[in-house]
Amino acid sequence: MDIAFVAAQFLNGLAIAMILILIASGLTLLLGVLGILNFAHGGFYMLGAFMMFSLGQWGLGGMWFWVGLITIPLALALVAAVVEICLLRPLYHRERLYTLLLTFGLAMVFDDLALLIWGRDFKTVPVPELLSGAVSIGNYGFPLHFIFIIVVGPVVCALLWYLLYRTPFGKLIRAASTDTEMLGALGVNVNLVFTGVFALSAALAGLAGLLVAPIRSIVPGMGLEIFIESFIVVVIGGMGSLGGAIIGALLIGQIKAFGILALPNFAMIFIYLVLLAVLIVKPRGLFGEKTV
Repeated sequence: MDIAFVAAQFLNGLAIAMILILIASGLTLLLGVLGILNFAHGGFYMLGAFMMFSLGQWGLGGMWFWVGLITIPLALALVAAVVEICLLRPLYHRERLYTLLLTFGLAMVFDDLALLIWGRDFKTVPVPELLSGAVSIGNYGFPLHFIFIIVVGPVVCALLWYLLYRTPFGKLIRAASTDTEMLGALGVNVNLVFTGVFALSAALAGLAGLLVAPIRSIVPGMGLEIFIESFIVVVIGGMGSLGGAIIGALLIGQIKAFGILALPNFAMIFIYLVLLAVLIVKPRGLFGEKTV
């Protein structure tokens, strides 16, 4: 096999992994701190892509993508904060089934809203001019936008690490993932921490959505597929383990990149086989004992 082709596929797998890392890290934070599985998480990813489409329609010259890169995650974080305060917060003291049903309902609401606002037709977003070229890898061209995604992923991971381990709010997040009752007894507003985590997870999902908007079709319901893949990443890495989510995403990214060469129409089979193998060997995932 051509070494240049292998290198290009490896980079393609890295780009896939970076998107999965952004989404799975948000899921991991929610599971580790709030203890909930947010079925609507993929909806924020979808909304990020659609919002980038709308921003592109408004013009703003060549700056529309870069404006969206900053404003869309912030807007989705604000939406998520309202959702958490108004809908999720009243259910924290009830059985987890209620929050599961609520987030499942929210996922369907997001899909219906997308249908109402943007319609059923597939939408496309042009690649920003600055990222429209490609670099040569042997006889193959690798898109600059994919390289941008590969760069953004580690930068966001570094910022997330700094937030969790070098800021007061990060200390509260890690404390909340260990013992929320003790944290509340110390006078900390635990509800505010929960709101911040939920908003942060939505911002990460929205960032992933706007990054993939120029390289894939945008359609209502697109969040379901990425949610399933991201949840598999979280399970493989271990519930509540941010490092495990990163390792799991890198693994799944390469499996998708090379698995499609073996079985173009059934590449997901390899992902499920890896999931099954990990659960048999380590039922809690690769780093299941750790928390954020």
